[in-house]
Amino acid sequence: MFPTPIERTKPSTQLIYKIALPLSIIIWLLPLIAVALTSIRSGADINSGNYWGMPTSINFIENYTAVFTDSPLGYYILNSFKITIPTVIGALVLSSLTGFALGVYRFKLNLFVFFMFVAGNFIPFQILMVPVRDLSLSLGLYNSVWGLVVFHIAFQTGFCTFFMRNFIRALPFELIEAARVEGVSEFKIFWYVVLPLMRPAMAALSVLIFTFIWNDYFWALVLTQGADAMPVTAGLNSLNGQWVYNQHLVSAGSIIAALPPVLMFFLMQKHFIAGLTLGAVK
Repeated sequence: MFPTPIERTKPSTQLIYKIALPLSIIIWLLPLIAVALTSIRSGADINSGNYWGMPTSINFIENYTAVFTDSPLGYYILNSFKITIPTVIGALVLSSLTGFALGVYRFKLNLFVFFMFVAGNFIPFQILMVPVRDLSLSLGLYNSVWGLVVFHIAFQTGFCTFFMRNFIRALPFELIEAARVEGVSEFKIFWYVVLPLMRPAMAALSVLIFTFIWNDYFWALVLTQGADAMPVTAGLNSLNGQWVYNQHLVSAGSIIAALPPVLMFFLMQKHFIAGLTLGAVK
């Protein structure tokens, strides 16, 4: 049923594995290495076509300083935090409540409502581009941070509810029944009994949603115009000049923009893995 551990395979298979694994890792890392090298190159290297060779000069401080001095990238990063953090909080609050309702209560339309949340995840976002933009204009939310927050919460709550509902279903229902026998109200059962047990799942979801929203580029282009509410993914284009494509500055800005979700993952790595694997084994 399960794959044979590599230690128990034939010597020839182990040799192929030991050769193929490092090669696969190098091929996977090549784009990242190229971006990292480009971020410390000089403009002369880019213009001369030196993309993969060693940089003729290391412009680490100059390029990473120019990212903030020659463009409002710091403001775009602040916008990304203003969009991402409220979205994560809002999606977790709503999905924990809806997941509790769908996972604990048994009513006739339970499965139908659950399928409605799940079905929303199968709709391509590109189809919703025009109606969502028109709705944001009619509500006065176009080109605003809160407009992006509201629509991101709406789009992410379906997946989060699916995750939370299945997680709560795996919890021992006897804890809830015991609390009801003691006369505890439903909200207190949620707050004091279920919510503490949901912390690993909420930590895993927070990392996933933070990464999804921070890296979003599609809705950043559709729902923003100008620098007022533009997040860093769309704001990286400001590093280019009017007539020149500054690949070294864009690469440096991309690495800076990628740091927050990477740090978020490493800070919550323990809880993230626990949330994803809880219930996987008895």
